[in-house]
Amino acid sequence: MDEIINIQAKKILQHVKNIDPYFGIKYNMNLYRGCQHACIYCDTRSECYGIIDISKISVKENALELLPKEIKSKRKKGTIGFGSMNDCYMPIEKKMQFTRKALEIIEQHRFPVHIITKSDLVTRDIDILKEINKIYAAITFTITCADDNLSKNIELNAAVSSRRFEAMENLSKNGIYTGVIVTPILPFINDNWENIKTIILKAKDAGAQYIFGWMAVTMRDSQREYFYNELDKRYPGLKQKYISKFGNQYGCASPNAKELEEKFNELCDKLNIDTRMKFYQPDEPKQMQLNL
Repeated sequence: MDEIINIQAKKILQHVKNIDPYFGIKYNMNLYRGCQHACIYCDTRSECYGIIDISKISVKENALELLPKEIKSKRKKGTIGFGSMNDCYMPIEKKMQFTRKALEIIEQHRFPVHIITKSDLVTRDIDILKEINKIYAAITFTITCADDNLSKNIELNAAVSSRRFEAMENLSKNGIYTGVIVTPILPFINDNWENIKTIILKAKDAGAQYIFGWMAVTMRDSQREYFYNELDKRYPGLKQKYISKFGNQYGCASPNAKELEEKFNELCDKLNIDTRMKFYQPDEPKQMQLNL
């Protein structure tokens, strides 16, 4: 069972110097430290983040006290992002409800949000998200595998992909801006066109308004070591193929990356799905301008 401890945060909203070009986020927020989803490829295990053992979950118990004060101090309204270092809807959230309570505070102050998740628990908060959506609310589901068995094998404790598509459809039917990020793509595991194509088609059926991704995985130091250990357990012999192909590279692109990207863009264009998100525009809260 994951170890859970309480900690005190000095600050809860982190300012993004330049608005994120992919997600449109101006402020980052992590209510927890560590993540229970146990995805075998998670970059949060890298030494630069100082967490290493991400299964040790810390709850920032004063986060909901800090948040109203910090929001009031912001001169410029901008999108608050959830999900940069962990999933705000991991299993502990069902009990703690810190994400829900944070959304209530954000709604009171009329700030926009963007949530990145692999959980269908987000649908619990549709009532609040609909209110925030009067300004701007976006929910992006990370989906790397069309097949539930494969998703369960590499994203151990996350909701299987079919549940994420169901949640997406629910959000879409409630008028909430939602879509998919298809990354990471693991060379020799899920980097085939059948997988990518099926994700796009299922996303379209579920009401996704945008899909974007990167046909690669990142690897460095302790995160690489963990990933390779998991490959030995789940795909014997594949580690040596990675070592031979990528060495100590940080960005490890699929050998099929160029072909996959071309087909990805062609199919999205055919289905009239954006391959970039529309961001919150502070001067026009009811409109969203496509980031080019």
